[in-house]
Amino acid sequence: MNSLLNIADKNPIIEPIIEIVRLQKDIPLPSYMTTHSSGMDIFAANNEPLILEPFDICLIPTGFSIAIPDGFEAQIRPRSGIAIKHGITIINSPGTIDADYRGEVKIGLINLGKKPYTVNRGDRIAQMIISKTYHGEFNVVENLSKTERDIGGFGHTGI
Repeated sequence: MNSLLNIADKNPIIEPIIEIVRLQKDIPLPSYMTTHSSGMDIFAANNEPLILEPFDICLIPTGFSIAIPDGFEAQIRPRSGIAIKHGITIINSPGTIDADYRGEVKIGLINLGKKPYTVNRGDRIAQMIISKTYHGEFNVVENLSKTERDIGGFGHTGI
């Protein structure tokens, strides 16, 4: 893994190396579209155009599989452009690709828009973000510490 030193907090920043297998030679690999992009765009590898009618859900192949290092995950998130313009989003957003999964990455899309949407081979359909993960442990207690919010739930501060 690559490591950089973050001068502000003196902690190393780990940049994991992700092994990737290209399953479809004509489909671009996930890639950052700008220098400061957080996510890599993922491209559709469906063989035929796929029409997503309103409220349809479909699993789209991507043409690659990956090996993520232990302690990391890939989060699959919607692309804002097709979400806002067409209502196309990820059904289980964010989706998680665990470090021990080795199959083809597939994207579960849903059309929440009012019109059919066509997914063509090579279209950018989602984005993938690599994140650090932690395994927590539970400590069973009788009561939790009090906070200003405490048990205030949805909308407790107003609308």
